[in-house]
Amino acid sequence: MPRQPRFVLIGHPQHVIIRGNNREPIFYADQDYQFYLDKLKQACDKHDCDVHAYVLMTNHVHLLITPRKKDGISKAMQMVGRYYVQYFNKTYHRTGTLWEGRYKATLIDSDQYALICYRYIEMNPVRAMNMADHPAEYPWSSYRFNALGETNPLVIPHDQYKALGQSNDLRQQNYRGLFATEIEEKTLEEIRESTNKAWVLGSDYFKENIAEKLNRPVAPLARGGDRKSEAYKKNRSHNDVSASIKES
Repeated sequence: MPRQPRFVLIGHPQHVIIRGNNREPIFYADQDYQFYLDKLKQACDKHDCDVHAYVLMTNHVHLLITPRKKDGISKAMQMVGRYYVQYFNKTYHRTGTLWEGRYKATLIDSDQYALICYRYIEMNPVRAMNMADHPAEYPWSSYRFNALGETNPLVIPHDQYKALGQSNDLRQQNYRGLFATEIEEKTLEEIRESTNKAWVLGSDYFKENIAEKLNRPVAPLARGGDRKSEAYKKNRSHNDVSASIKES
């Protein structure tokens, strides 16, 4: 069965994960992280993608990234992946694949999930044991730019981030305030499942709009019962009538 193309809409951000093959490390030294970031910047400039948030973990990468053309993300990921594999294999005297297949991605409902995904990405080193007690302690993420104003040529603020304040100082202050509360476990699972299974992450209204635009399912079908059974049909009919009454 052929793979479905990824959900892509120009101007809509995606949460992207790239993993090392068999969850093996893809970064060992500081120069590895820096080389990847340099090539990511080149690839995104060339293929018109805006990186809003990122974290480079030992064996995987998270990105919040918006394409400005339809194939922007895929081409940028191919470019940086190719450069990095050549660098990594030469540096560590190895051959063969480095990545665990294709990158994973989910289309994001900006209004509801953009800033949550910022936090989800930049909190990865804190959720990982023994890596950092606070995101500011971890050097290979966008947190120091978004929260502290540290120079970072790779990061381009998303509109939802810009809306946090009228000045850089106010935006950074309000952004730091978002990290005072933890993301609910249910929301963490929604992000993980949507990304790993390539579904759309957003409100029901957002998903309906995307499904209509792309003319394909954007979330798993509802579970429960034999859909051909009379009991299921009767229950579905009852729910439809109730919904109709509520709408009227």
